[in-house]
Amino acid sequence: MSTYVIGDLQGCLTPLVQLLEQIQYRPEQDKLWFAGDLINRGHESLETLRFIKSLGDNATVILGNHDLHLLAVSHGFGTLKRGDTLTEILSARDRDELMDWLRQQPLCHYDKTLNTVMTHAGIPPCWSLEDTLTFAKEVETKLKSDTVDEFFATMYGNTPNQWDNTLMGLDRLRAITNYLTRMRFCDKNSKLDLKSKEGINTASKGYAPWFNYPTKLPEDCHIVFGHWAALEGKTQQDRIHALDTGCVWGGSLTALRLEDRQRFSTPCTINRKKS
Repeated sequence: MSTYVIGDLQGCLTPLVQLLEQIQYRPEQDKLWFAGDLINRGHESLETLRFIKSLGDNATVILGNHDLHLLAVSHGFGTLKRGDTLTEILSARDRDELMDWLRQQPLCHYDKTLNTVMTHAGIPPCWSLEDTLTFAKEVETKLKSDTVDEFFATMYGNTPNQWDNTLMGLDRLRAITNYLTRMRFCDKNSKLDLKSKEGINTASKGYAPWFNYPTKLPEDCHIVFGHWAALEGKTQQDRIHALDTGCVWGGSLTALRLEDRQRFSTPCTINRKKS
């Protein structure tokens, strides 16, 4: 049995099917982890969502910022942006079923046997593994609750941009969400810069990629994440694995086999301009 982590799909089902053929995916034996941003920007968002849902227990899914954006819009909050490819999902016959399934998914997954933790954007330097799992659970509980509209109504925003254990209520949930689904750069105190979105060398003064700082995670624990296509799959850290390789922008779709850390990639023929 093998476990493969798949990078950001963003609505690109065709490369996923090709990648599964390349790794000789065996549904009866293998497991697939998806590092968030299942949909949006690509032109097969509805088909992608349906396919991953159909995998059942073979798929472990975490939510990315695009997935949360879809959920918020479906609940009447937020607006579609230029370049979004979510209309087909929002008008689908099985929309409610898909949205109910999506909001049951977590923001973080940890496998003790594989000693690997997965979030969409990473883990801030100020959080331990226990912190990460606990804080993610707070948001997950809200997403599954009858008061989820409160969360979506206040989800968007860049503040608070620094973690404080005394944060409460919806501000606390927004901060946790931003760390787990939007983070790229932060300072030595884990203060976020959510405006800089390009490569490692584009950080504002006093900021650096979150994975350049010492982590509070156990020394042998691996981190897998997506979200940051400009990294091109590289962090220069042996146990921190970037898996968004820009499939939707004409790059490739990447899978990491956790048992031996071997990577597999398939090129994507889509070539979209960023908007």
